[in-house]
Amino acid sequence: MSSGPAQRPPAYSIQKARPQHATPIRKLVWVSGINPTGLNWTRFLVALTPVGELIGCGQLKPHADGTMELASLAVEPTWRGRGVGRALIENLLATYTGDLYLICQSNLGPLYEKFGFHTLGEGELPTYFRRVSKLAGVLENLRKAGERLLIMQHPAVK
Repeated sequence: MSSGPAQRPPAYSIQKARPQHATPIRKLVWVSGINPTGLNWTRFLVALTPVGELIGCGQLKPHADGTMELASLAVEPTWRGRGVGRALIENLLATYTGDLYLICQSNLGPLYEKFGFHTLGEGELPTYFRRVSKLAGVLENLRKAGERLLIMQHPAVK
């Protein structure tokens, strides 16, 4: 008796990071060219293949002004376009119900809008993000690449 088509095992799973993920998280963030500060593995969710290879990561990063940031979202290049980033974002959003912020290049704005984020104007920025938006070196490098820095907010879930 046939039980139907064989089920394919999931290509990856999302879970809380463990101590052994600290180094792979740092490497992926570094290779992805995103902000490498504040990489405390205890705040991360990771995407792992069935054999335990880390293929993506993201964290909710608290700041001294009380804001929380969706940060350090990175996916291995060979895994991009397969829903890994989406799964990480959805899982991170499910764990936090307050106002959530993120910083990204302008070309990524439409992606985050799909998850309910919207771009903030300069007068709407919380203290931490106002300071970041004034970092001349970062802004100059983005301008050279034809990009600009977006600071976006996902409103608290009511």
